[in-house]
Amino acid sequence: MNFTEFKNELNLGLEKLNIFLEEEQINQFYKYMNILIEWNKNINLTAITDPKEVILKHFIDSIYVLKNIEISSNSSVIDIGTGAGFPGIPLKIVRKDLNVTLLDSLNKRIMFLDNVINNLGLKDISTIHGRAEEMGKNKKYREMFDYAISRAVANLTVLSEYMIPFVKLGGKSICMKGGNIKEELENSQKALGILGGNLIHVEEFNLLDTDIKRSLIIIEKCKITPIKYPRKPGTPVKEPLI
Repeated sequence: MNFTEFKNELNLGLEKLNIFLEEEQINQFYKYMNILIEWNKNINLTAITDPKEVILKHFIDSIYVLKNIEISSNSSVIDIGTGAGFPGIPLKIVRKDLNVTLLDSLNKRIMFLDNVINNLGLKDISTIHGRAEEMGKNKKYREMFDYAISRAVANLTVLSEYMIPFVKLGGKSICMKGGNIKEELENSQKALGILGGNLIHVEEFNLLDTDIKRSLIIIEKCKITPIKYPRKPGTPVKEPLI
């Protein structure tokens, strides 16, 4: 896909979200897509490599989150289990004011992310190689972020133990999920109470004009997370708080 085709396709989707980008930002997305497709030949970053699908299912999907991030100077966001950089890098491209941290447990993905950051000339964005269970205990990161965001990493009970410890009191966790989340929501109530979270909003929608179902689950940090959480790596999955 050449740049003009890419620009038209991206803008077509963004206009429906009432988002309008500068040429530089569109060019950053175009570079990002091409780096992703090239690196994916050697590293398993994504099963989605068709340019139109990358635009819709990675870029547009990530940008949907922005309506839940307040416009204020230097809000801090940690993207947990970021993988190939979604949603963290698209959020940073659109919102230059955000201070973004990308966390992933696989060093090859961190190398890819650093390459993207350098090639796109992004500022105030960094990567962490590590597991959420370990980094959430680290004083450098624990309860230091306005927003923790994650995209379909685990079920909501497990995801809450990964995310909430990173969030400041009064901050928010934003969980990006598919459809059919009723059971997850019901099963997560005990975990949220233990971890200091409070479910404040659930938004269910279709991705643009498709039948692809998406959900955003917004959890506010209303109490300090007990020091024992997150538990050691692997425990939240093996022994979920239900």
